[in-house]
Amino acid sequence: MSIRSKILRELEKKPRRLGELKSVLGNDKKVQRAVEELVESGRVQYKNGACFLTRGGLADAALPCRLVKLGENFAFASQADGPDIFIPGRGLNGAMPGDGVLVKLFDKPKVAGSLEGEVLAVTEPRDTFVGVVVAEKGKLFLSPDDCPFLRLQIKKSAAGGVRPGDKAAVELLERGSDYADHRAGVAMRFGSAEKARQCVRALLYAAGRSRQFPDKVKAEARTIAEPGPADFKKRLDLRAEPIFTIDSAETKDIDDAISISASADGWQLGVHIADVSHYVRAGSALDKEALERGTSVYFADSVIPMLPRQLSNGVCSLNEGVDRLAFSCIIQLDKTGAIQNFRFEKTVIRSRVKGVYSEINALLAGAADEALVEKYAPVASQLPVMAQLYQRLAAARKARGCIDIETDEAKLVLDEEGRCVELEKRQRGLSERMIEEFMLLANQCAAKLARIHKLPFVYRVHESPNAEKTERLRDLLHLAGLNASFKGDAPTVAELAALLDATRGKPLERAVHMGVLRSMAKACYEPVPKGHFGLALRDYAHFTSPIRRYPDLAIHRILSDYCAGVSARELESRYIAFAAEASERSSAAEVAAMQLERSADSCYKAEYMATHLNETFAGRVSGVSRHGFFVELDNTAEGFVSADTLGGEPELVEGFSLRAGRRRWQLGDQVFVKAVAANVALGRVDFELADAAAE
Repeated sequence: MSIRSKILRELEKKPRRLGELKSVLGNDKKVQRAVEELVESGRVQYKNGACFLTRGGLADAALPCRLVKLGENFAFASQADGPDIFIPGRGLNGAMPGDGVLVKLFDKPKVAGSLEGEVLAVTEPRDTFVGVVVAEKGKLFLSPDDCPFLRLQIKKSAAGGVRPGDKAAVELLERGSDYADHRAGVAMRFGSAEKARQCVRALLYAAGRSRQFPDKVKAEARTIAEPGPADFKKRLDLRAEPIFTIDSAETKDIDDAISISASADGWQLGVHIADVSHYVRAGSALDKEALERGTSVYFADSVIPMLPRQLSNGVCSLNEGVDRLAFSCIIQLDKTGAIQNFRFEKTVIRSRVKGVYSEINALLAGAADEALVEKYAPVASQLPVMAQLYQRLAAARKARGCIDIETDEAKLVLDEEGRCVELEKRQRGLSERMIEEFMLLANQCAAKLARIHKLPFVYRVHESPNAEKTERLRDLLHLAGLNASFKGDAPTVAELAALLDATRGKPLERAVHMGVLRSMAKACYEPVPKGHFGLALRDYAHFTSPIRRYPDLAIHRILSDYCAGVSARELESRYIAFAAEASERSSAAEVAAMQLERSADSCYKAEYMATHLNETFAGRVSGVSRHGFFVELDNTAEGFVSADTLGGEPELVEGFSLRAGRRRWQLGDQVFVKAVAANVALGRVDFELADAAAE
């Protein structure tokens, strides 16, 4: 039998890596040459080290998938189109989470109606993993963050000086058909896994996020100068207007400024946004990098910017007392706060004051000292006018049934060494709410203009809940003893808003608000105007943050050409494909950034809780499973109470409550817990119930 026939016979059994074929058949050079001939003839495919038949073999029945979750004895593989496939441990063949794989379905799955299968080959191997270095039996291993039960052995010759307890990134240098056969080499050592700052560095590395920009991008940024008279030509000069910014005290990348005046007919509101598209030109190195990043990432006291600091904190930022180029939305509103008309103008502005939320809240409450009064004197007359308009806008928001879900955002206080030493719930005052409403108005206007004039565009879309999620919400409401009926198949935004208001400030608030949030579709970017369900708006887009979000920069570019008189045909030619690509990539970048920010916050919260072990805290049950329940503390830290510590046989009631013995815990219940463990690297905190007297 020829070597080619032997190879085909082996591949009929299952796909194999080239190294396996050489091991089974011997004579490496002949096997290599025969595989090349079979690939050339089209009978075999070879991809990333895996060989499989292309005709008349198992590859015909194999599905291309990606391994998305790996448990201790199972995994799930995700298809591009179709439900996830369950993979039992015996069918994994050493595949790692993130790998592109070929999966063959079982003819007879154990669970009727489900999809089950085995990994035939890894076609797109993921090579980099981040985790904690551990020592076992004199050898070093990496315990990966996304599958901490695994142990990837680190080769002595590629250990890079890591020690047990280090946070590190490794690359898989050798792969076997079993996890014990994988061998890794250290690519980056970050430091102690007990320090949140080092763990977050590792998260950023794993996500491919960096504060550093490519040399070409930095060089391009250095060529951008401060705006001067030549840049002001053909712009509306608003430097004499009392325009100012309002942000957090630590904000350095200032996107937006406002101005306002009242009249007998209502108000004129100016929302002035940094004209980033003037500097970041289509197809430039800056533009390509901004599209790749998609958004800035914020966590603790840090930011990974979408644009280099020369732009984000410098020439684009609407800093106090300097001339800046802006793209302004000038809005006329009637006495009820309804939009009467609006226009977009390229402008030059000069911010009078760098406003701070907490300071303006103090001024509006009449609690400001003389120094604050003096600081805000140039814009003092605008503050009460802003508050008046906000009251009208808030009333209109409530009347249209806008969904206002209470979520707990944490404020993390770090010491000089970057350790989290304080954790508290971030408060939203009157000034924060005012700015939010004013930005919503400008965003509405941008989307309305695009829809009416049929411009290629990037809309912010939020669709109504689907049937499956609506049914889950009904189940939750029923178990909570609340009205679970809606007039139609799906709840209206007004019905959900009423439900949120009815539970606000009550024990069930967290459970119901999170239940409503989970019932809704994920907001995303699309080139088609579908409206925003949660805001109860027909027209919505993101226009107001082009320094930190690519969709805003994208629509600035489109609106700039529209305002400059570019024809509809030319706009369509330039931007149809661009709007679609920007929508898709910006949606993906947003999800990735949110996951990264959430993981980073969890590390810092665990670091804080690690200094408060064996202390008792009050909290509320925020989630339940058959393995135990989650408790969120007043400071926003969340931990898990394992069912193993509860006593009795745990019984889960429809994802709403957990029984163990004679006791029952349900969503929203207040409990007293003791922090017993904190894993900074995984951002995990473990609680145990405090004694009955404490409860």
